[in-house]
Amino acid sequence: MTRNPVGTIVHSDRGSQFRSKAFVRVLKNNGLVGSMGRVGAAGDNAAMESFFALLQKNVLDRQRWNTKEELHLAIVTWIEAKYHRKRRQRALGKFTPVEFEELHRLLEAA
Repeated sequence: MTRNPVGTIVHSDRGSQFRSKAFVRVLKNNGLVGSMGRVGAAGDNAAMESFFALLQKNVLDRQRWNTKEELHLAIVTWIEAKYHRKRRQRALGKFTPVEFEELHRLLEAA
């Protein structure tokens, strides 16, 4: 399913790479909204730290990748097939994000 990312919030810490003009320009050019955690508030990034730890364990540490495209495909496949599709969300009526979007797509088409 192709999503429209315009307006998506990209949350980060206050690292210099996330404050750079190049990063801010990429956000703007893609219609994304930057958001930064407070200084010294470790809890702000707890969910992303957990996500990246799982990504590291389940994808990055499993093998070396010959090309960026292969790595990109491995990451996207893991997110969609192993992580994103299985996580049921209370706010989405106990549907996974993919199930929720598909249900709404079908209802809009009817």
